Amino acid sequence: MKRSAAVRLGATLATAALAAATGLVVSMPSASAATGSATGYATQNGGTTGGAGGQTVRATTGTAIHSALCNRASSSTPIVIEVQGTINHGNTTKVSGSSCNTAAGVIELKQISNVTIVGVGSGAVFDQLGIHIRESSNIIIQNVTVRNVKKSGSPTSNGGDAIGMESDVRNVWVDHTTLEASGGESEGYDGLFDMKDNTQYVTLSYSILRNSGRGGLIGSSESDRSNGYVSFHHNKYENIDSRTPLLRGGISHIYNNHYVNLRESGINSRAGARAKVDNNYFKDSKDVLGTFYTSEAGYWQVSGNIFDNVTWSARSGDNQPAGPNPTSNTSVGIPYSYSLDGASCVPDVVNRTAGANKGNQVSDGKCTPQTPGPTDPTTPPTDPTDPPTGTNLSLGADADGSSKADGTSYGNVRDGSLSTYWSPSGSTGSVSIKWSSATSVSKINIREAAGSVGAIRNWRVLNHDTGAVLTSGSGAGVISFPRTSLKKITFEVTGSSGAPRIAEFETYTS
Repeated sequence: MKRSAAVRLGATLATAALAAATGLVVSMPSASAATGSATGYATQNGGTTGGAGGQTVRATTGTAIHSALCNRASSSTPIVIEVQGTINHGNTTKVSGSSCNTAAGVIELKQISNVTIVGVGSGAVFDQLGIHIRESSNIIIQNVTVRNVKKSGSPTSNGGDAIGMESDVRNVWVDHTTLEASGGESEGYDGLFDMKDNTQYVTLSYSILRNSGRGGLIGSSESDRSNGYVSFHHNKYENIDSRTPLLRGGISHIYNNHYVNLRESGINSRAGARAKVDNNYFKDSKDVLGTFYTSEAGYWQVSGNIFDNVTWSARSGDNQPAGPNPTSNTSVGIPYSYSLDGASCVPDVVNRTAGANKGNQVSDGKCTPQTPGPTDPTTPPTDPTDPPTGTNLSLGADADGSSKADGTSYGNVRDGSLSTYWSPSGSTGSVSIKWSSATSVSKINIREAAGSVGAIRNWRVLNHDTGAVLTSGSGAGVISFPRTSLKKITFEVTGSSGAPRIAEFETYTS
């Protein structure tokens, strides 16, 4: 889907200045640009929905990401941050506010909740800049690349972790990301995906982790055993020395991952950790499962895995590989439903779906990648900055509504001018576009008047002929719904902040 960076809403000069200064563009679509729903352990403990239902903003700098967090009403107000372009040290500064706790040189998600960060358009790359999640909950990170984050050398960020979580973190879903480094610790890098100090209910799915000394860990030491309930599925680990992942305590579910060229060790279950390891494909690797570098054993339940050209060390002292014929030494119950692809097709399905900018495709559990269709609930919603194509059907149509404030007119919403507008007599109300004969409509564009951008909070779109609700959501902008033939379509404002003013109610067939 094409996503333009231009905002078509009528905006004040102050808003334009903010966008130019920080790379933050405010928009208000009906839903998140993230697709699909959380899977694995991220579905437990109340689930993970990120910023669904909240305001959406577009950010092209790290400062803009921080500004979006800080401009919320509270630290728990839902928000979806669409990121496009390269985020780096040069454009990421600390921003202050009562709803945030940010820092320069890192994307800081600290002491907050209900946030989605999703790459859109031509993609989002966090270059030498890590994402740090601390004392936070209900976070989604999707369709982004994080690369070359260093803990030593210059520049440094996030302790060298691409994505790091610590200190009472709950419910995080990281999906369709590419996490990569250019070497190991001696080159200044640390882990790609680390969790410690009481981090729970996390899923890493459809992601690529590559070219690093360390894939990631759960628990920072043998005594840090308060972490767990983590799922890893449909990921590709490639050219990694060790920690794919390292598990210290807790429970993990590791299934349908593709491992290639693990040079020293792979899944390292230790310090009482228990891992369910199902239908993974290991290729050209060494010691892909076991307890390594410690005398404190971990445990595993294995089934359906394929070991293709995997070598195993002899068991000795602190190194206890599970192979060459891995067998289960524990039992792990999984509380959520899931579908297993056969291990033999994992290389193909993971190579086709994992990583950023792959269209967020997922497997159907039968080894076939699925692209969301027009009736699929995971279909990406229309980006609010995408101008609709075709003729604005409202021009030349008629209009009416429930009420109108003094000095405003229903006809102002279909006259093609942003200088006139309709406003209800109160904080809520409805305005309609109508035709003399049935007309097919699948998209509308609600353009707020200058000085009132953001006033519309909640709304419904109705087929006035039948009373059916075509869609509902929050914020103005471009709104899509299944194509419907009707004579009258109604936009109903059900919640607002200040006086809502609609300059144009555009309607389109496509």
